[in-house]
Amino acid sequence: MRYFSDLHTHSTASDGQYSPSELVRRAKECGIEVLALTDHDTVGGLREAVQAGEEFGLRVIRGIELSAKEYPTFHILGYNFDVQSPELSALCQDMKEGRDARSMRIISFLREKGVEIPLSEVEELAGGNIVGRPHFAQVLTRRGYVSNNREAFDCYLDTDEFHQRVERSKPSAKRCVETIKAAGGKVSLAHPYQIGVSDGELEGIVKELASWGLDAIECWYPKHTPEQQQFYLELAKKHRLNVTGGSDFHGERVKPEICLAALELEVDWLFE
Repeated sequence: MRYFSDLHTHSTASDGQYSPSELVRRAKECGIEVLALTDHDTVGGLREAVQAGEEFGLRVIRGIELSAKEYPTFHILGYNFDVQSPELSALCQDMKEGRDARSMRIISFLREKGVEIPLSEVEELAGGNIVGRPHFAQVLTRRGYVSNNREAFDCYLDTDEFHQRVERSKPSAKRCVETIKAAGGKVSLAHPYQIGVSDGELEGIVKELASWGLDAIECWYPKHTPEQQQFYLELAKKHRLNVTGGSDFHGERVKPEICLAALELEVDWLFE
């Protein structure tokens, strides 16, 4: 059965603008029936989101977005897992420690570029949650070094030099997939276009991920071209994978061009 769904969203538990409960409320107003909260490398917002879903009459799926080390932007989405899983808890702790260490390197990197911002301001903006690059981007914008978040990434936080010198430690894609599966969850490859490889290389990546337990590909995504979307749908069909989709919503202050999406998706397989 198909439901209006958004299976890729973020809250203040990582680098989103809205609290988990506020995100759920907004999703309900958008006509979304099934929402997955997929914060980066943390399950910290899931309890609040699930409770808000019960309050607002919207089904909330426990989710997470993990970053893998093989490519600069290689993300794995996990769904409907046991949040008490020891393997998942250990992975999230490793990711947090990696992010904490990277924050200091980002401050040093920016200082070399003539940009002085206090880490305390970035951490305050994160509200005690996972610190991500969007938090640095917002402080850079607030202090007038750039005009918006996109410029912060283009000039400082997403350059080749940044990735070479500041990139944090990440687990392998294999560990990401196997950790989610060990927690009883389902796994989808997030926004495949961001990996930045040829179609042939991407198919090889999908085949390898599938051998470790990949369940789906995120085919519906705001920045996919029609041609990319069609290729991903064909890839999913060829390798007998399910299809997911989502907005990657962070809030208009973080990603002003991205709104919540009510996509008609088959989601029953996520609960099998």
